[in-house]
Amino acid sequence: MGEEKRGFFRRLVDGLAKTRSNIVAGIDSIFSGFSSIDEDFYEEIEEILVMGDIGIATTTAIIENLKKEVAERKIKEPSECKQLLIDSIKQQMKVGDTAYEFENRRSVVLVIGVNGVGKTTSVGKLAGKLKDQGKKVIVAAADTFRAAAGEQLSEWASRAGVELIGGQPGADPAAVVYDAVAAAKARDADVLLCDTAGRLHNKKNLMEELRKIYRVLEREYPEAYLETLVVLDGTTGQNALAQARQFSEVANVTGIILTKLDGTAKGGIAVAIQSELDIPVKYIGVGESIDDLQKFDADQFVNALFDVRGQEQGA
Repeated sequence: MGEEKRGFFRRLVDGLAKTRSNIVAGIDSIFSGFSSIDEDFYEEIEEILVMGDIGIATTTAIIENLKKEVAERKIKEPSECKQLLIDSIKQQMKVGDTAYEFENRRSVVLVIGVNGVGKTTSVGKLAGKLKDQGKKVIVAAADTFRAAAGEQLSEWASRAGVELIGGQPGADPAAVVYDAVAAAKARDADVLLCDTAGRLHNKKNLMEELRKIYRVLEREYPEAYLETLVVLDGTTGQNALAQARQFSEVANVTGIILTKLDGTAKGGIAVAIQSELDIPVKYIGVGESIDDLQKFDADQFVNALFDVRGQEQGA
């Protein structure tokens, strides 16, 4: 485990403190409070997981899995269930091997999300990360509706040392993407990162806008692998899940960036999004600096959630 990753694990452990006291303290008291495994025992765990924003469908799957394991292993002691529960939660969150395929190919990454979730910042951080991996990155400022987005992005771009293609405020986002594709081809870029608007309150406009962008990409850049990431604010809990669901209705969402997980009690939402929408959480953010955005690692996340420090080295 590299220094950067270990530092991130510690920040994750600290950042999830509120979620932990929300979920884990309650679960621990169940494990120590019950002398046998019965329906009440499962119901209590279920209630804590649901209250911890893990979501009803996900919780049901976790509990079913737990019951099956307990029966198969003939476990009688509640305390022996803890590791099974941890493993069961991890099972719901596995990202899969092809999650970061776009990093290995010539690709376009569209990043969408409503204002205020940290979308533009996430684009900037992602640009920096990819650049550090030796990739040639071009960023398109295609969120032309929020005047500050372009300025913010150009700051991030210069910090990351990547080229920015922008448009005038109010310009057609698809036109910005068109220009950015031309630049990406001319400069032989590995990754074109597009910061796009996300106005969910007007889904019809958003749908039209995305459709136009997708059309430009299909026509002008058919050889590029297309990744669509939605940025969600972890502090909004169930609301983030609802947003993810709405975005997945208008775009082919391939992954989630979950920001602001530091200091929220609603970190359980990471589990719910993954499990209920079958869209993997690919990156999580726990702070402001550029290395506070990291690839999501289910083992690391759940270990941090339960503060299982022992496995930290193997994470």
